[in-house]
Amino acid sequence: MSVPVAASGVLESAWNRSDTVRPVLEQRRKVGLTMSDVSEAVDVQSIERVLRERISSRTIPPGSKLKEMELAAEFNVSRAQVREVFAALALRGLIERIPNKGAVVVQLGFGQVAEIFAVREVLEGMCARLAAKNSTPSDWERHAKALEEDMPRLLAHSDFAGFLACYEAFRQDIIVHARNATLADMLDSIRDKIRYLARRIVILPGRAEQALQEHRAVLGALRAGDGVQAERLRMANMRSGFEWFERYRDFIL
Repeated sequence: MSVPVAASGVLESAWNRSDTVRPVLEQRRKVGLTMSDVSEAVDVQSIERVLRERISSRTIPPGSKLKEMELAAEFNVSRAQVREVFAALALRGLIERIPNKGAVVVQLGFGQVAEIFAVREVLEGMCARLAAKNSTPSDWERHAKALEEDMPRLLAHSDFAGFLACYEAFRQDIIVHARNATLADMLDSIRDKIRYLARRIVILPGRAEQALQEHRAVLGALRAGDGVQAERLRMANMRSGFEWFERYRDFIL
């Protein structure tokens, strides 16, 4: 979606008055980018985020066809921009672009999920090792409270969504403290593919309680600054999650 001409002029004027932004604007002019180009790039990224959320939560289920014209109308963008979004989603492995059929949401089979878990085990373990090295005990205080008080209370009320939200906050802090952008990008892409599976696994009888104990052990290693132990425990946590998936795969898939 393009920025209206009047708005574009206002922005150009405001940016020209800014000593901080002027060099950026000048560089943009040198490479031939307009305000419309910038707006379209933002639109594509925003639409990609929305569709990633819908696919990973299965609001759009596996096997569904994404219709170019409908999405262009929904988001008030061009079909060319929708095709850019499709290309980005395909790179993430969330959709397939099938000749004479179009863009279809990927349906993961057991073998593909097993491969993803194997890769994730290594990457999450590496994150924990780096996070232990790059953090201090005080960095983990809020998660200590969550793991000892908040998450058990949420489980007592069968609030699995709240439980997962606490876990995801802990997981994201591990990734942040790892300070490795490439690793973070890889895990972000993997999360999109198996986010729904995690929700199905955690509701299995006994899994959340076991996972809570595993997370507490990982936290202990992080607070102690023991990278080797943090990596070992985090990998074991990932491996046990896959074992639950494997045991109940007919229900989960």
